[in-house]
Amino acid sequence: MSDTRNETVPEIPAATDGYDVVVVGGGAAGLNAALVLARACRRVAVVDAGQPRNAPAERMGGFLSRDGVSPAALLETGRAELAGYGVDLLDARVDHVEPVPGPDPAFDVHLAGGPALRARRVVVATGLRDGLPELPGLAERWGRDVLHCPYCHGYEVRDRPLGVLGTHPGAVPQALLLRQWSADVVLLAHTLELSADDRAKLAARGVRVVEGEIKRVVVTDDRLRGVELADGTAVPREAVFLFPHLVPRDALLFGLACERDAQGWVTTDQVGRTSVPGVWAVGNVADPRAQVVTAAGAGAAAAFALNHDLVDEDVERALALAAA
Repeated sequence: MSDTRNETVPEIPAATDGYDVVVVGGGAAGLNAALVLARACRRVAVVDAGQPRNAPAERMGGFLSRDGVSPAALLETGRAELAGYGVDLLDARVDHVEPVPGPDPAFDVHLAGGPALRARRVVVATGLRDGLPELPGLAERWGRDVLHCPYCHGYEVRDRPLGVLGTHPGAVPQALLLRQWSADVVLLAHTLELSADDRAKLAARGVRVVEGEIKRVVVTDDRLRGVELADGTAVPREAVFLFPHLVPRDALLFGLACERDAQGWVTTDQVGRTSVPGVWAVGNVADPRAQVVTAAGAGAAAAFALNHDLVDEDVERALALAAA
């Protein structure tokens, strides 16, 4: 679940007899799912709490026709497109989703401090949050010059002195990958135990290892200047990368008893269908590796399949009426 944008309960549209689909989460996955469903003439609402994961980033990379666009601009454009199709856009937080008894899937989507929206299907696209190590300075620079994804940000810091913080087992592969963007990459070992094989790969790739625990990142004049170790050693760097602890915002899914995999992530099929009939999960809440462009694609794929699911239900209802 996302956090609220504000404490005001949104005004619910007058036509509240029910939606075909309520999408929870207004990032790329949720908005693209809503767009495809709206173009299929489905009645759709999007409930969004307004704190996307990539909000700290100035621009996106690797999204055809949107390369370099700010995350906020993408969402603003998407919301405007949805409004043109009559999608109801609600700035609110969903407290919980409750199944409605009956022969076909249906749900009441309860807004925090407000009413419930009745929906035939629910798409959960609430994303994840990045858990950062508790080192001074990291959170303030996150998405600026303290970074995670080389494919998202590597080009912008190419050929600069880069550091990788050894705060996660994924730091070694990350350092090996970053060497693609810069000849000057340092792995700051911190508390990470490096195997002989790790050290051999890093050396072969030209990545220098700096031993010692990290004290803080050093920032002056609103720019990252390097990393200070516990012994006072300064390691000059212009940007540093780390592997965050990925925490899915999945409380809604597990409140509905959706199945998890061995790592604790919701299980879905290739189009986002969960183990609970009528409930779909797309984007980072289900796939921690999804970038904006792939999350949008996952939202579209889910919408196609979900609409066919609704068509099948519509046909069964029509047959039942014809036989009555």
